Amino acid sequence: MPKDTDKWIEDLAGALFDPIIVVPGGWGESLPDWIRPAIKEERLIENMQTIAGKEPTATDAEAVAYLYTASLTAAISESWARIYIYIAGKVMARHMKAELPDDIKVDTLNEYDQKELDHLKAWIYQKRLKARKRQTTRAMVGRTAEPPVEKPASPQLQLF
Repeated sequence: MPKDTDKWIEDLAGALFDPIIVVPGGWGESLPDWIRPAIKEERLIENMQTIAGKEPTATDAEAVAYLYTASLTAAISESWARIYIYIAGKVMARHMKAELPDDIKVDTLNEYDQKELDHLKAWIYQKRLKARKRQTTRAMVGRTAEPPVEKPASPQLQLF
């Protein structure tokens, strides 16, 4: 198979099985139920756009998941709150057919906030690729390693 095909298959599998990158601290388990399928759907769409020549990046839903856990772990700045509300509003409208209330809705980002969001999505994507490579390496090591040899227990240990 051509190398491009291998990459495409790897990215397709990654869209479905790569871990969701969240802020460490235990809040990743509390992600709303709707966000996981939204992430997979958006990753598949992102893969199609990448095939068409777009630079790969994390999805809006992945950014929402990350910012959700970040906001539960520590207070976030006004800029990140604005970015979070903006991106969460977009993702909720797409996947839940729900709109944020007008008094908190953010329709556009200024140039600085947009650059911060773009940087976050690029960073999340790189973390996702590193996690995929770690998983692949662990799987390869597990397949090539010899099965563990059971050592007989010493007679003294059997007494306890």
